[in-house]
Amino acid sequence: MRIHLMCVGRRMPGWVEEGYHEYAKRLPPECALHLVEIEPVQRTKTVHPHRAREEEGRRLLKALPKGVDVIALDERGRSWSTEMLADHLRAWLADGRDRALVVGGADGLSDDCLARARERWSLSALTFPHPLVRVILAEQLYRAWSLIQGHPYHRA
Repeated sequence: MRIHLMCVGRRMPGWVEEGYHEYAKRLPPECALHLVEIEPVQRTKTVHPHRAREEEGRRLLKALPKGVDVIALDERGRSWSTEMLADHLRAWLADGRDRALVVGGADGLSDDCLARARERWSLSALTFPHPLVRVILAEQLYRAWSLIQGHPYHRA
């Protein structure tokens, strides 16, 4: 199974690249994390946020691998504890189907992206900068994996 982290945004700061790769490389091949970056819409005074969100949504949907189970990262989604994420990861591994975690741009996810998702997941009631979400997701997936494996990284 592969987990495709579908994110709007490119050319991240070095600390984001380093943080993301540090945790992504720790995951084993049977649970590999694959980053797919989607070009954001150029923000100008004439581009309405709704229009930008819809265009970015089209780009995200077009880039989705065929047959993936889609989970949208959305502020109105359900909050998961680390243990709940580990349960989800365990079920994903047993199912074997690839997953896509979809992260929108500055204006969020389009209605079409939300409709395509089987589930909505909220990382927190807090608002995070989009680059940081990549690092958080990679770390939490690694933490969930380590919990499943009984590895001491997760000390709950």
